[in-house]
Amino acid sequence: MNPSDDDAPLAALAWALDTGAFTLPAGEVAFFDARLGHGLPRPGWRCVQPLRPAFERLAAHGFDATPEPAAESCAAALVLAPRSREASRARLAQALDALTPGGLIAAVAGNSEGGGTLRDDLAALLGEAQAGSKHRCRIAWARKDPARINAELLAQWRALGEVRHLAQGEFSFWTRPGLFAWDRIDAASALLTEQLPADLSGRAADAGAGWGFLSMALLRRCPGITALDLFEADARALEPARRNLENAAIDISLHWHDVTRGLPGPFDAVVMNPPFHVGRADDPALGRAFIASAAAALAPGGALWLVANRHLPYEAELEARFGTVRRTAEHDGFKVIHAREPRR
Repeated sequence: MNPSDDDAPLAALAWALDTGAFTLPAGEVAFFDARLGHGLPRPGWRCVQPLRPAFERLAAHGFDATPEPAAESCAAALVLAPRSREASRARLAQALDALTPGGLIAAVAGNSEGGGTLRDDLAALLGEAQAGSKHRCRIAWARKDPARINAELLAQWRALGEVRHLAQGEFSFWTRPGLFAWDRIDAASALLTEQLPADLSGRAADAGAGWGFLSMALLRRCPGITALDLFEADARALEPARRNLENAAIDISLHWHDVTRGLPGPFDAVVMNPPFHVGRADDPALGRAFIASAAAALAPGGALWLVANRHLPYEAELEARFGTVRRTAEHDGFKVIHAREPRR
C-alpha cells in the first residue's frame, strides 16, 4: 500500500487499529472528521463530519453521521486531526469532551501537517500519551483520567473552536478557527466586492458563503437586494455567518448545503468565490460544478459574479452556460468574471 498524501492519515489509523497499536474499549466510538476508506469507519461508529459532501457520503453508506459530537457519551474518540494547529487542538478538546471517564482518545496527522506535535499535545492535556508512526503520519493516543486532565489547557483549547469576534481595520466580523480565511478578509473576495454593481436587486445567493463576507458586502453595496440565501458546505461556518447577518433588514436564509448538487433558485444574482482544492491538489471541477449550479438556478435575467485564481480554467464552462461572459478585473493573481443570460 502506498497511500496518497490525502488518505495517508486514514491509512495510518486503520493500520494502528488492525495491528493492535491500541485497543478500542467496549462501547460507542466517535470518529471525528470521518471519511470513507481503508475499511473505515467500522459498523456502529458515530461519524462526526461537518463537511456536507463527506457527511452525505457517510450517510449514503449507512453510517450514523452528525455535524456535531455529543458530550460524554463515547468510550473512544478517533480524530483525523486538521492541519491547522488551532483547529487540531480544538478538535482534541471536543473529542475529550465526548469521552466518558476512562475512555480512549487517538489522533492522527501527517508528519508535515502537525503530526509531530500530537503526542506532546495529548500529553500536555492528559498527563501522558503514547505514539506510533506509519505512512508518513504520527498516531498518538491516551486515556481520559479526570484526575490528570489539565483543566486550564482544556478550557483554552475548547475556546479555539468557538465562534469569536475579530476586526480588520474598520471591518469587524464573527468567525471560527478552521474555516477558510477565518482570521482575515480574503483578498480575492475583497476584489470581487469592489466590482459588484450597486444596482443588483431581488433575490440573491452566496454560493460557498463561509462566514459570510461576500453576503455582508453585498448587502452594504446593493440596497435593492430583497432576500439573500447563503449556501455553505461546512456546518461550522453557519453560526458565525448567522451572527454576521443577524441585523439585516431583509430575509436571510442559511443552508448547510453542497453547492455542486445544485441550488434551489430562481435567483436574480449569485456571487461566489468557489473552492478549488481537494486536499492539497487543485481540482477545477469543483469550480465548474459551482458555475453549473449557479447557471441552472439563475432567473433568465440573472447574473453571476465570480472571483477565482487567474490560472483556473473556468472560461469554457462559463461560455457554455451563459450568453455573455466578461472579465471585469484582474489583480494580484485573481480575476473577477461577470456572466449573464444563463442558457437553458
